[in-house]
Amino acid sequence: MELRVVCCVLLTCLFYTSSADKDFFTSIGQMTDLLYTEKDLVTSLKDYIRAEEDKLEQVKKWAEKLDVLSATATQDPEGFLGHPVNAFKLMKRLNTEWGELESLVLKDMSDGFISNLTIQRQYFPNDDDQTGAAKALLRLQDTYRLDTHTISSGELPGTNKDVAMSPMTVEDCFELGKIAYSDADYYHTELWMEQALKQLDGGEESSVDMVTILDYLSYSIYQQGELERALDYTKRLLKLDSAHQRANGNLKYFEYQLAKQNKVEAEESQKEKEKREREKREASDKKGRPADYLPERRKYEELCRGEGIKMTPRRQSRMFCRYSDNNRHPLYVLGPVKQEDEWDRPRIIRYHDILSNSEIEKVKELAKPRLRRATISNPITGVLETAHYRISKSAWLTAYEDPVVDKINQRIEDITGLNVKTAEELQVANYGVGGQYEPHFDFGRKDEPDAFKELGTGNRIATWLIYMSDVPSGGATVFTDVGAAVWPKKGSAVFWYNLFASGEGDYSTRHAACPVLVGNKWVSNKWMHERGQEFRRRCTLNESE
Repeated sequence: MELRVVCCVLLTCLFYTSSADKDFFTSIGQMTDLLYTEKDLVTSLKDYIRAEEDKLEQVKKWAEKLDVLSATATQDPEGFLGHPVNAFKLMKRLNTEWGELESLVLKDMSDGFISNLTIQRQYFPNDDDQTGAAKALLRLQDTYRLDTHTISSGELPGTNKDVAMSPMTVEDCFELGKIAYSDADYYHTELWMEQALKQLDGGEESSVDMVTILDYLSYSIYQQGELERALDYTKRLLKLDSAHQRANGNLKYFEYQLAKQNKVEAEESQKEKEKREREKREASDKKGRPADYLPERRKYEELCRGEGIKMTPRRQSRMFCRYSDNNRHPLYVLGPVKQEDEWDRPRIIRYHDILSNSEIEKVKELAKPRLRRATISNPITGVLETAHYRISKSAWLTAYEDPVVDKINQRIEDITGLNVKTAEELQVANYGVGGQYEPHFDFGRKDEPDAFKELGTGNRIATWLIYMSDVPSGGATVFTDVGAAVWPKKGSAVFWYNLFASGEGDYSTRHAACPVLVGNKWVSNKWMHERGQEFRRRCTLNESE
């Protein structure tokens, strides 16, 4: 057992180096460490169970032996003790052996397991991680228009049937509803409390009772203005617990409000009725939308689902695939690169087979220990901070730390023709549960004059984005302004200019990373800057060229 504790300490030290930064839910890559931690704890738990079973087996054997002995001895106590050996052994048993048995029974076999658990718990996900993962599920539900049963059963689009998956329990559904409730998100509270109720009605055993679920459900429905349904659920609750104080109070209040509402409706004119019905429909259309919902959000979510992509036949006729030698670059004359047009304006080009599997694995190996929660620059304060709309972890790799990184940088320069010496370091990102990055620009706008001032290399002229994994479902890069969507393909890279040749920002490059529904999304990107490109991409006076 002592050896297990030592091993645990060593494992923990290794684990600590990869998890000094929490926010586990923001990186699937780092969450894999948690699976191995849990596996180690299960092994430790089994060791504890075996130790307890061995102890009980010893106690059981002792009890069986004494049961036979005492049964024989009590048939003729005087005759039994008349034998001096029996008398001696009785004294010995009561004075020594019962004491030893007491020590055995009192011996705590859980020390090794508790030590292991206590050490590992320091690096467990916290409440923020659990809440973050729960909100990610709600985000996926909204973006991809999934019903609660689909999520609860685990039957998501793109799911590999060979991958083990345990369905959500009543407790899981209830927990999602509670987290939504704590954010005053009554729409999702209703959805997940109803799912918990369905599973409970279906006969699933649970530690969560129906009364508690109905209490949350009726109130969340009331908060959305549906008095009649709230009243029905309250009555159902009171059939199960007639003394429920809050439900009895709610019953009277709901009945009063409903009577008042019916009276107003009975007295209103036809015009007022039409207005009220119109307001109801508008409210229904907006149901579930967050308070900060913008029209762009709808477009973004549509594109993520593969809807609303503006690939017309005319545009399609201008899209080509080709082998390119990059203006007769010596390296690519004999081995040209595979180019594919993804979009015309802005021009988005995909380059296939840019990274090999071994290069991808090396980049991930270098980045993983350094992954930290991705940040955004606060437009007001300029301070780097985390944001709910960017769920990923990232790390920066310099050219001198490994030949693979240097080779990738050189490859980017050879293919794009842009100077990478003034570019930012290679950024590697791994997305978490429902990982996303909502619509944004890569370049600094006119209202952000100091966006890249500390770099001294001008604005971000272009973006090079490498997909380092396939994503079974979700995870597209979408351009909300033009209705374009680019789907991840392992080993390929997409390239676009953020600035026109005049140096003006191209606002049609506003883009987003869609939530990952199923899979593990790894990307790396290189942002090239203006300085050093003076003779590689010449300026024009036309602002839109």
